[in-house]
Amino acid sequence: MRLQPLVLSQVLGMAAAALSYDPEYLAAVSALPPTERPDTFADVFELRNFTEAALYNIIHMLPTPVGITETKFQYKSIDNTTVNLYRFTSKEITDATKPGPAVVFAHGGGGISCSVDVYAPQIVRYVADTAITFFAVDYRLAPEDPAPAAVDDVFAGLKYISSHASELNIDPERIAVMGDSAGGGLAAGAALMARDKDLSPPLAKQILVYPMLDDRTKLPKGSPLEPFLIWKTGDNKQAWNAILGDEAGKEDADISIYAAPGRAKDLRDLPSTYVEVGGLDLFRAEDLSYASRIAAEDIEVELHLWPGLPHVYEVASEATIVKKALDARLRALKAF
Repeated sequence: MRLQPLVLSQVLGMAAAALSYDPEYLAAVSALPPTERPDTFADVFELRNFTEAALYNIIHMLPTPVGITETKFQYKSIDNTTVNLYRFTSKEITDATKPGPAVVFAHGGGGISCSVDVYAPQIVRYVADTAITFFAVDYRLAPEDPAPAAVDDVFAGLKYISSHASELNIDPERIAVMGDSAGGGLAAGAALMARDKDLSPPLAKQILVYPMLDDRTKLPKGSPLEPFLIWKTGDNKQAWNAILGDEAGKEDADISIYAAPGRAKDLRDLPSTYVEVGGLDLFRAEDLSYASRIAAEDIEVELHLWPGLPHVYEVASEATIVKKALDARLRALKAF
């Protein structure tokens, strides 16, 4: 079946009048080359291949700034597995006499796909736009390495940077964790681990971009949101099953809050939090819930719900509302 990205014009006719794509987003995405996407994927590996190719094309379609260097480090995860860590920085940052902030970044991909290499141009753009050093964790993927491997890798990377802050010219009191989609869930899980395991100094901030937080998320049959979804309910179920196994989605399952932070009941003592999500995203409800529950603990929260946007809306980077979203994200990055 040959589709423009999710047959956008047909979706508008199918969905309830209360929901619609932002017009500029719709125009931008409709102008892209047609994308082949099956209604369902045979298995998680087929989902992996599609997701990785799609994200690679989106991330690599924009210009990549020059002058940002990439350096590979290695550290041991909690189970003693060697994990690769990539530092993205500039000469101006490394030559600074005063230690600066750092962001520990976890890429997206549903927890079952992608790598730092896929996300490198986006990370380079963040560094160029913020003058902040980014450390990207090449965490292990499910199903080959199910939970807690990925979140353990991200937390161990956070600990590594904190404990090596002096030699990396990083201020240990100004370290944030960030991720998008599945990476946002891993960032949230690492923030919970940092709290519970008494990371010192404590984490300065968590920046969660349309994070994948809760394996229990599903939509009722016939939901008016379903036709707009980029990351669909079936995709989400396949990914969570790969990450958590057969217990995924069960309300009474004994699932770690670090692997599925949306299940956490105690959100006290977390760092300043930034959350953004599109109004046409499967993760909308879980993200709004997580942010509001953190705010209820009298923790500083900045929350953005961007109307008319689905998952991975950066593909329409010139749309006015997407520019606003990216500007808000960059302001959050500069504010810790």
